[in-house]
Amino acid sequence: MQVERRDEVVREDLLKKPAAAREVPDDGPSSPGSVQPPWAAEEQRQVPPSAYLLANRYILLDPPEGCPLHTCVDVTTEKEMVCRVVGRDCTGLVSAHLRLDGHPRINPLHEVVLGEEYMYLVFPGSSGDLHSHVRSRKRLRETEARRLFRQVAEAVAACHERGVVLRDLKLRKFVFSDSSRTELKLESLEDAVVLEDGDDDVLQDKRGCPAYVSPEILRSHARYSGRAADMWSMGVILYTMLVGRYPFNDAEHANLFVKISRGHFVIPECLSSRAKCLIRSLLRREPQERLTASDVLIHPWLVQEEKLCLNTSHDQVVPDM
Repeated sequence: MQVERRDEVVREDLLKKPAAAREVPDDGPSSPGSVQPPWAAEEQRQVPPSAYLLANRYILLDPPEGCPLHTCVDVTTEKEMVCRVVGRDCTGLVSAHLRLDGHPRINPLHEVVLGEEYMYLVFPGSSGDLHSHVRSRKRLRETEARRLFRQVAEAVAACHERGVVLRDLKLRKFVFSDSSRTELKLESLEDAVVLEDGDDDVLQDKRGCPAYVSPEILRSHARYSGRAADMWSMGVILYTMLVGRYPFNDAEHANLFVKISRGHFVIPECLSSRAKCLIRSLLRREPQERLTASDVLIHPWLVQEEKLCLNTSHDQVVPDM
């Protein structure tokens, strides 16, 4: 990762608002729980992008409406990348990426360009996100979901082991690094918390997409385990991948939060018993009863495919007499 100070940033009026202020609710419309799949949203109005020069190195394009990421092109290599614009005080985001630098399931931070008011975080491009992939497939078969969810669990486990709590964990945070859409990586650690004491993950502030928020976060003035809240969100991710809709649905946030607080959801009978077991082990109302990220990686539903591959990898050879 390269960190540079570049003050010659063009068109400062484009960036007068922090990046977060330009975002719309992620993973579906602002009412996250319709009966139909949550991604049946209105089409975004496409605005022809305008180009600006960033630090005499990148051509920065205005993002489409509702998208927090700018497309940027390296003028030297002509390689297309993405850029997130944040305030200069967002040092925690850079610190989180430094802690996980080099991990194959975390999108590498290619360069940090420092402007007078903002930081420009440049990342490699991707081949689409997991949210859009599930939306196009309606739902995933267990074989594909198992392969992709294992990569999600690897990313979350690495973050938790290195003292990073993600908080706003959801399908759209994971992007494909290859055009065949087989390799996932966590796109950004935005909204993540870097723990001062790796063993103490108690948080109090409320963050997260409504459909993914855990019951304990909804309690007034509640302190909660950041890692356990991430695991609830992983349960929502897995359920949505396999079923094609969120486990808790309602057009009104107040009703949605009541359903989440009660913790009642229905798993279709068509799923395997091991898949049902993993979902139920993550979507538990009591945080201390949920699996950890390292537990998920050794759950029978995830390891059964590996065992099958090992059992079928040896050729059956007739012994010599």
